[in-house]
Amino acid sequence: MTPVMLRQLWSLIETTQATLLVTLDDATLVQWLLKQLKSNSALNGNETDMLNEYIESRLSLIRDLAEQRLAPERF
Repeated sequence: MTPVMLRQLWSLIETTQATLLVTLDDATLVQWLLKQLKSNSALNGNETDMLNEYIESRLSLIRDLAEQRLAPERF
C-alpha cells in the first residue's frame, strides 16, 4: 500500500461525518470507505484487498476518532 493511498484513506475518514462512521456496522463501513476511495482513484484488485484488510484492522481506531469528534470539548 502506498503512502498516497494511506493519506487518501485517512483524509476521507477525517472529512466523513463522524455519525456515519460510528453508526454503520463493520462490513458496511469497510465497503463504504472502499467505494469512496474507488470513486476517487482507480484501484486494482490487489490494492482493494490490501485496503480492505487495512481498514478492517483499524476499525476500532476509526470509530474511536469519530467518537472523539462527536464528544463535546472538555477542558
